[in-house]
Amino acid sequence: MAVEWREYAERMALLARDLLAQDSVQATLDEIAAAAVRLVDGCDAAGILAVRKGRAVTLAACGDMVRESDRLQGELREGPCFDLARRKDGERVYRIADLTRPQPTWERYAAAARELGIGSMTGVLLYADDEDFGALNLYSRRPGTFDKDIETAAWLLASHAAVALAGARTIDQLEHALDTRHAIGEAMGILMERHRMSEDDAFAVLRRISQHHNIKLRDVALKVRDDHTGPA
Repeated sequence: MAVEWREYAERMALLARDLLAQDSVQATLDEIAAAAVRLVDGCDAAGILAVRKGRAVTLAACGDMVRESDRLQGELREGPCFDLARRKDGERVYRIADLTRPQPTWERYAAAARELGIGSMTGVLLYADDEDFGALNLYSRRPGTFDKDIETAAWLLASHAAVALAGARTIDQLEHALDTRHAIGEAMGILMERHRMSEDDAFAVLRRISQHHNIKLRDVALKVRDDHTGPA
């Protein structure tokens, strides 16, 4: 299937703007999956799969077949998305032109995928600044949908998406750090006012509770802030 590269480049520019406008990491992930369906010819569904501690995790899904496909690959511990997400073979892209044909590498998954109505698939890693975000996977109900041009189009989309996702994660981490600092500051103020503590002593109390109960310092601070009686 031919790709009109000039038009696609214009769509990529608009996508970059749209991704940067998202207000959270999850919103960015969801928009990446939706954009794949919207922008790639023949793509009926798309999702982002990550493998965390050997388990398949669906980070985003656009289309009914995505979550079921991810679930099957996690249970069977085989499949193109599963292998790509954990970089089993060192590859960053895959393409299955026709799932109606035998797939010796993923025999059990391929049989189940056919039952789901998947005819062809392609996928590429979301990868930026040495950080692996998972695999962006595109599905079509028709065999022969994803040719070499479509594979390249998916790779270009994933490259834009990975940069935007890295930026969204950085912003999210900065906002989380600021929220944490603010919560700790508020908790210290409560302890200093109620128990006549110095700043250093108030922080030492929070840290001691955190270490003793194996709770994150931010969570201890939130508990102190939200509990009018304060810690015992």
